[in-house]
Amino acid sequence: MASYILRRLFGLVPVLFGVTVLVFSIMHLSPGDPAKIILGPKATEASIAKLNTQLGLDQPLHTQYITWIGNVFQGDWGRSIQMKMEVLPLVAERFTATFILTLASIIIASVFGIGAGIISAYKKYSWLDRSMMFMVLIGFCLPVFWLGLLLQIVFGLNLDWLPISGMYSAGQDGFWDMIRHLILPAIALSAGAGAIIARMTRSSMVEVFSQDYIRTARSKGLKEKNVVLIHALKNAFIPVLTVIGMQIGFLLAGAVLVEMVFAWPGIGTLMVNGILARDFPLVQGVILFVATTYVAINLLIDILYAIFDPRISYK
Repeated sequence: MASYILRRLFGLVPVLFGVTVLVFSIMHLSPGDPAKIILGPKATEASIAKLNTQLGLDQPLHTQYITWIGNVFQGDWGRSIQMKMEVLPLVAERFTATFILTLASIIIASVFGIGAGIISAYKKYSWLDRSMMFMVLIGFCLPVFWLGLLLQIVFGLNLDWLPISGMYSAGQDGFWDMIRHLILPAIALSAGAGAIIARMTRSSMVEVFSQDYIRTARSKGLKEKNVVLIHALKNAFIPVLTVIGMQIGFLLAGAVLVEMVFAWPGIGTLMVNGILARDFPLVQGVILFVATTYVAINLLIDILYAIFDPRISYK
């Protein structure tokens, strides 16, 4: 197992290298002069040239990239042009909020998705199965920003049950206050992922229920609950686990829309503001941070395969 983890870690290096090259190229080849955007339309050519020199933007692209990537390996991710702050601490602080939102969303999606998938597979072709799959289809088709606005109107404005924006109420920073602010955005973000997990769980469970070892377990007089949750679910969980791992990455990317709708102070809004301001160091830092997190999650999912399926070996 240890050798496999080391091989995967070395395998992540070219992936992250490709991400850095791609992001750096797109940001620097896109139209617009960052110095002119920062200084405003009334800036003189001399002041623009001076700022480009200070930021190192007058150097060749390959020189700028080598300088940037060398600083990254030393822990210096640059300084935000717009916010006048170090990029790494700023991204780490904002990523905490996004991670909380993503974690809550994947928990909700997994609980309801796996639960709905198990029930649908157990009651295959019944009215309950069709009803749940219809609800799953609706959840998959709803745009996340539209669902977020709908939740705000119903539960925030009309019923006044939950807050509709921010991470904390004014003057408060308690855990339960954050949970109240987290409920609506987490539900909005989890709808699509929960639908995909439910469909995969149902499909996998239907296949497992037809296997001989399930009939053998039932013939031995085991409780139906144990047959479903222990024998069937454990063997059907590998493809479901794969989908859950992929959905975590999609939720990290999809959190941008939810954060904008609910004014959630996460990494998505930070990146959007950085793109609009042509803040090269900030955008590059955000994408590198998210990409590193995503590949780390994929590595964790691969390791979990061996835990849920003893037939898998990484020797």
